[in-house]
Amino acid sequence: MEKQASNFKIARFRYTALLVSLLLFTSTFTFAQDLSLGNSKRYVIGSIDVKGNTTYNKKTIVTYTGLREGQVVYLPGDQISKAIKKLWDLGLFSDVNLYLARIEDDKIAHLELEVQQVPVLKEVRIEGVKKGKSKEFIEDNDLNEGTKVTENLITTTKNYIRDKYRKNGFLNTKVLVNVSEVKDSVDNNKVNMLVRVDKGQRVKIDSISVLGNDKISNASIRKYLKKTKKKNFFRFWKRSKYIADEYKADKEKVLEKYKEKGYRDARITSDTIYKGDKNIALQLNIEEGKRYYFGDINFLGNSVFSDRELARKLVLKKGDVYNGVLLKKRIADTEKSDGDDITNLYQNNGYFFSRIQPVETNVKNDSIDFEIRIVEGKLAHFNNITVTGNDRTNDHVIFRNLRTRPGEVYSKEKIIRSLRELGQTTFFDTEQLNPNIQNVDPNAGTLDVEYSVVEKGSSQFELQGGFGGTGFIGTLGLRFNNFSIRNIFNGKSYTPLPSGDGQSLSLRAQASQSFRTYSISFVEPWLGGKKPFSLSVSFSHTKQFRTDFTSRRAGRVNVDKSQSFLLTGGSVGIAKRLDWPDDYFTVSHTLTARHYNLKNFRSSLFTFPNGEANDFTYTFGLTRDNTTISPIFPIGGSRFSMTFKTSLPYSAFSSTDWDALKEERNQEILDNGIDSPRVSEIDQKRFKFLEYYKLKFSGDWYTQLPKKFVFKSSFSLGFLGAYNQSRGLIPFERFRLGGSGLGGNVGLASIENVALRGYPDASVRSLARDISESTLNIDGGSTIFNKYSLELRYPISLKPAATIYGLGFIEGGAAYDNFKQFNPFQLNRSAGVGVRIFMPAFGLLGIDFGHGFDPVPGETQKSGWQTHFILGQQF
Repeated sequence: MEKQASNFKIARFRYTALLVSLLLFTSTFTFAQDLSLGNSKRYVIGSIDVKGNTTYNKKTIVTYTGLREGQVVYLPGDQISKAIKKLWDLGLFSDVNLYLARIEDDKIAHLELEVQQVPVLKEVRIEGVKKGKSKEFIEDNDLNEGTKVTENLITTTKNYIRDKYRKNGFLNTKVLVNVSEVKDSVDNNKVNMLVRVDKGQRVKIDSISVLGNDKISNASIRKYLKKTKKKNFFRFWKRSKYIADEYKADKEKVLEKYKEKGYRDARITSDTIYKGDKNIALQLNIEEGKRYYFGDINFLGNSVFSDRELARKLVLKKGDVYNGVLLKKRIADTEKSDGDDITNLYQNNGYFFSRIQPVETNVKNDSIDFEIRIVEGKLAHFNNITVTGNDRTNDHVIFRNLRTRPGEVYSKEKIIRSLRELGQTTFFDTEQLNPNIQNVDPNAGTLDVEYSVVEKGSSQFELQGGFGGTGFIGTLGLRFNNFSIRNIFNGKSYTPLPSGDGQSLSLRAQASQSFRTYSISFVEPWLGGKKPFSLSVSFSHTKQFRTDFTSRRAGRVNVDKSQSFLLTGGSVGIAKRLDWPDDYFTVSHTLTARHYNLKNFRSSLFTFPNGEANDFTYTFGLTRDNTTISPIFPIGGSRFSMTFKTSLPYSAFSSTDWDALKEERNQEILDNGIDSPRVSEIDQKRFKFLEYYKLKFSGDWYTQLPKKFVFKSSFSLGFLGAYNQSRGLIPFERFRLGGSGLGGNVGLASIENVALRGYPDASVRSLARDISESTLNIDGGSTIFNKYSLELRYPISLKPAATIYGLGFIEGGAAYDNFKQFNPFQLNRSAGVGVRIFMPAFGLLGIDFGHGFDPVPGETQKSGWQTHFILGQQF
């Protein structure tokens, strides 16, 4: 037992010997006021005096006791004890004594109060720890100057420090506290505190032995002890320190595993800790008991759902191995708010007041009969739906995303879906979205729901940059995600811009050595304000320069700015959320018009250096997105997308003999070369109006793993085709694979860049070319690509100021010119790590370190390590 060295009394409470003697020898007793204590004797208080160490006014102390000179008291009685208790309850004194200094007949001639004021702290010093740790202990225990030094303060300080070190495996930590008076002529009620800490050696677990187990092996039991591990040279990434609370929780997990396997009566009969100087040994004695099975399972009290419906939801049936953990989970899954269990079945259909309780009714040999007792309660309805916390976003923008309506039948599923819809707007901090259920009235069957939101920055300054196939690619833009176009002429709404209606306005400029592009786009997600029917409008202008990628091996890429083409275009699109197959589907339709103007642009992709091309297309899109609340860091759900883009089949309405024209073109190339004026004339005719179709598929799956990890798997596929093979494939709308994917679709430009980490930008391509297409230069990209990716993500911070997560990835992809070359298993493979930081004002920032395991097409050495920077809106 530790001894405390102290020359100062901290807390004491006593009655004096004189008072005790007086009570023992008093012969006549009467009642003291209204408290019956047997025979008490009447006394009159003479004088009252206060002594002891105190800075408080003596008259004030006497007044607070309620005692006064001339007052009649009874002994035994409660006036004296109440007076002492009043002083004690103030918390201002560490010692309170009452002395009956002199008694004369029926008069207490002199009553003396002796008090010792609680000392206050002047200085504290903690020895045996580092300066930073000392500061932490002082702050956490409020050991600041002026703090009252009580016995409780000393005890809690010692326990806090001991527990802090024991949680890190220092089981033998000792803490000694010394309190000493401060010599002060002005104030002698101050003390100094000295805390000596000896944390000792870290105690590790040397061995874990298990006795009595037969059905589950020692290795499995040690595996179930998740946070209690013995020392192992090869297991350096997991700790082996002993922490009592974690050990206790681990033992419960072991018993849970037994219950999952049917051993309901399993128990740990004893656990012993053998302590050494630096290590300990643990020994568990287990009594497994026999294995049980489910017997009859009956439902009682259900009228809304039939026994068959509830049995399907329960899954468990007679004859199954008893699993207590799974039984609780099928009744109510506490780990998932949207779990597929019986409780949520009732909650999602209006029965907020329902209660479901499994009860064992009979145990026969190795079978256990159950009754699932259900109290369905009254059907509940939403009453008032309110929103708090929105200062910028208008109420109608929030309410249109809510699935809960006043007067509707209660549904827990609708509340969860409402949270997802609010999170998907990106206007609010998803970590702080909170539905508060209020004013629950079981008699009326109503309840209110208040959605508490915390707004975050919705406007973004987009600064995107990175090194691609043509050098540095930079983007500068402004994106207003919560714009209000109806207030654009309302000067009072500029704070600094009109906002609150949930619209999106984007202004963007992007440039590299090989192109310049400028774009503007506007999206109204709820056209008309009643249904999720969106309207999008965009306009873009691009100038593309001639690029020679064949010089890449020499460490440079040549850009000839005397050769260029202009691309000007715009698009109008509408999208609608569907109700079937479910309301996670969205269908979209987009009309696009683009005009190409070539100026001295000499490329084997299109051999007319000067000319024009026109592109009029319709795009059909179908997506399904049921990812969880945050679009930046989804932890569950999936996202699928399919788009089909097509132009009119102009060749079907033309009288041109395209087969003959193709033969003529090929022969002209063989006779006079690709630069023949006749080839240029033919190609100008081929591409006057672009004829093609383009298919793209993509899918992402998110799975939440233990320890906050999230596993993402994804695939994507693209294909560019021609309606008339004799007319041939167009030189635009192709895919370039590799690198960070910066540049995207370059607004409405002609090339779509696809990221493939571990390889230089635009480096993964097909080298096999068809002379009839004259695609002998690689700058135009490929017509087919496929890509697969696996990522393991871990959130570092999900705060509204910055969402940060790390990731590890493996992926592979390839590009082709036709399906004869296509091989989904012959991929350019890579792996690596990266980090992402999302800040509301700047969007997503990131860096990836990828290692390419294969050589890029046309080279012999593997790609090796590549660094990719991401600055932009890619999630």
